[in-house]
Formats: sequence, structure tokens, C-alpha cells
Amino acid sequence: MKKKLLAEFIGTYFLVFAGPGSMVIDDITKSITHVGVALTFGLVVMALIYTFGHISGAHFNPAVTIGFMVRGEMTARNSLYYIVIQFAAATAASYTLYLLFGNIANLGATLPYSTEGQSFVLEFILTFVLMMVILGSAVHGKAIKSFAGIAIGGTVGLMAMFAGPISGASMNPARSLGPAIISGVTQHLWLYLVATVLGAITASLTYKLLHE
Repeated sequence: MKKKLLAEFIGTYFLVFAGPGSMVIDDITKSITHVGVALTFGLVVMALIYTFGHISGAHFNPAVTIGFMVRGEMTARNSLYYIVIQFAAATAASYTLYLLFGNIANLGATLPYSTEGQSFVLEFILTFVLMMVILGSAVHGKAIKSFAGIAIGGTVGLMAMFAGPISGASMNPARSLGPAIISGVTQHLWLYLVATVLGAITASLTYKLLHE
């Protein structure tokens, strides 16, 4: 379990360091662009899945961990360990960005462009689709698992590309919590904690119905 938790910490840390970090650097230099930020998220997820997938399952996301717990593939105790380490890593990554650059662009915090309700529904749908892709590409017995990293990373990049300007395209409570806590912009945080978890749980239950 220690190796798995270390892998989850390193993976979640670098996900939050690189993804929200690209938003911070784009705000400073205006050189990365929205498309570049979306590609950064997709590419870092893909790289981390191939690096740590065989060690910890490469969750890096409390919503995904809860989705696997609902499926009975993780115990509640181990899931709690994963979630705590993911939140700790995300917070540590955001603090690193703060030390390097200051509180620029709210450290890449996810914020709704319009109403919380709009972003809640969007985050629910995005996380639902992401969890379905994870289950279909990395878990199903007939899946070509060597391509799982490309499928999942591509999905994250796609979601960030089209939904990022509206909801932030979080799909990940840890990715939202770290920047929010360190930047102090926490008023919308509940949205990204609740909608993403509900989306992952619903996807896990739906996938079970599809493959019973």
C-alpha cells in the first residue's frame, strides 16, 4: 500500500503542478493559450497513467477512487487512504506554484463562468463520461489496456478544450481543492467536490448495468 500511496501522491502532485500550473504561466506570459492548457491536462494525464498505472491504478482523482469503491474494487479504508493522499498532493502542488509565481490566476482554480447550476450539471456530465471511458478502456476484460492512457488522456484534453471556459472542466475534486485552498478562492469549491463525485458514482452504477 505504501508504494501505491506514493505513486498516487507523485501522480496527483504533478497533475496539479502541470495542469493548473499551465494556467498560471499562461496568465503571466500569454504564450500557452486555452488550447495549450487543455493539451497540457490531457498529456500529463496520459503520461502519468503509463507511469503509475501498474503501481496504483493511476487514479489521481478522489471521484475516480470513489467510483471504484462503489464497484467493490477498493475497500472503504484503502479508498480513504487514496483520497487523503490525493488531496494532500494537490494542496502541496498548489503551494509550490504559489511559492514560485505568487497568487496568479487564482493558481488555476476552477470557477463557474456563469451560474453554479450550469457548471454543476456540466461537471456531472464530464465526470460521468470520464469515468465511463476509464472503465471501458482500462478495466473491462475486453479492453485493449495498452491504449487506456491515450483514451483517458485524450478524454481529459477534450473535456478541458470545450468545457474549460465554462466550468473549468475539473472532473477531479483534488484538482479543484488544491488551488482553491491555497489561493483562498473557495466560494464555489462545493460544486466541484459534489458534482464530480456524483458523476463518477452514477457512471460506475450505469456501467455495471451495461455489463451485468
